[in-house]
Amino acid sequence: QVQLVASGGGLVQPGGSLRLSCAASGFASSGFALGHYAVGWFRQRPGKEREGISCISGRDRSSYYKDSVKGRFTLSRDNGQNLVYLQMSSLKPEDTAVYYCNVAPKWWGQGTQVTVSS
Repeated sequence: QVQLVASGGGLVQPGGSLRLSCAASGFASSGFALGHYAVGWFRQRPGKEREGISCISGRDRSSYYKDSVKGRFTLSRDNGQNLVYLQMSSLKPEDTAVYYCNVAPKWWGQGTQVTVSS
């Protein structure tokens, strides 16, 4: 059974940095390693719908960043350790949200709260 466990959220001041992690397990049962799948990070800001902010295709062939995070956030993964990261820097109050990791097409982590506030 595939499981995703997100961590690393917290309270940070504007301009600060955080690194979110997503630990993936159970992919052996799918027949494919994590590197085969596209992975991404989504967030849901207060009062807003969940939005995709970054993703990377299977085998890391291409990547996408939402304009509002481009240049500040970096998605990466360690396929050997089954980990997916989101390095966030120059954080702004509008980045406050619950962040979710996703492995396409259907697996979601539980969400981790990021609060950017002074």
